[in-house]
Amino acid sequence: MPPVPTMLGSTTISRRLVLAGPLSRLPITAPSRLSVLSRGSSLSPRLSPKAFSTAPADAASSSTPTPPPRSRFRRFVGFTTIAIFAFTAGLVYQTSQTVSRMMTVTLTTDEETLSAFVPHDDFAREVDEYIRTHPLAASLRQNPAFTESRPHMKIPEHLRARTLTGGTLAGPDKIVAPPLVFCEEGGKSLVSLFYLGPSLCGHPGIVHGGLLATLLDEAMGRCCFPALPNKVGVTANLNLDYRKPAMAGNYAVLRAETVKVEGRKAWVEGRIETLPEDGQEPVVLVEAKALFIEPKQAAAMSTLYNITN
Repeated sequence: MPPVPTMLGSTTISRRLVLAGPLSRLPITAPSRLSVLSRGSSLSPRLSPKAFSTAPADAASSSTPTPPPRSRFRRFVGFTTIAIFAFTAGLVYQTSQTVSRMMTVTLTTDEETLSAFVPHDDFAREVDEYIRTHPLAASLRQNPAFTESRPHMKIPEHLRARTLTGGTLAGPDKIVAPPLVFCEEGGKSLVSLFYLGPSLCGHPGIVHGGLLATLLDEAMGRCCFPALPNKVGVTANLNLDYRKPAMAGNYAVLRAETVKVEGRKAWVEGRIETLPEDGQEPVVLVEAKALFIEPKQAAAMSTLYNITN
């Protein structure tokens, strides 16, 4: 019978093994052909599964890791820092320009301020005349310890319009004429005479309490500043007691007195009362106590303050 073909000629091999005898008689010194053939598949290297990339090898090797994006917080801090720096630089520049322009202004003397006010109408002229010729003003004018002036008129005109009591609240139906101020030497006391018009009210016909506080704050500071080392200070505390309504369309007098000075601190007491006519007693409208402190950088501020005070 013809041999049946099998893989790798296995039939031929088995015939030869049968003719040669049992497998136990085969020599063991060399591996049989059968064992070699049966392990043929194991002799070839086994392919292990590997992950292959379709990208070119040179592209994969040349790519670099992308840095992570900056956080929003870091960007916010950076932009904020730049904005603050720009704002500060602009503010310093503008301030230096303003101060340099003010340094070129010729200072007005106390005596010159008395003739600097020009009444804008007949009523303002009447108010100005009444204040200047009042018996209280005449008596203080005769006292050599007091200096007469109108401090608002010391402020340059282009700056005066931007001040509160000297510009915004001054004019017809308001503070009709600049207050006439008498300052005692050494910052001991101050007396100020003025008229409050009908356009300065809180309640109808009654002068706003905030305006009275502002007038006291300014006058009490002006009173004590000459007693401080560098002649300038800022308000640290202000307490007020309102005693009577201040009726609009009337004259008033403000009195202030420096009661204590310690180094850079000055304590002042003041009040606003009606300006009495002949034989009448004044009525106290509001009383105040304040503490003023000279800033540590007052030496640099004093020159600027002398221009605007």
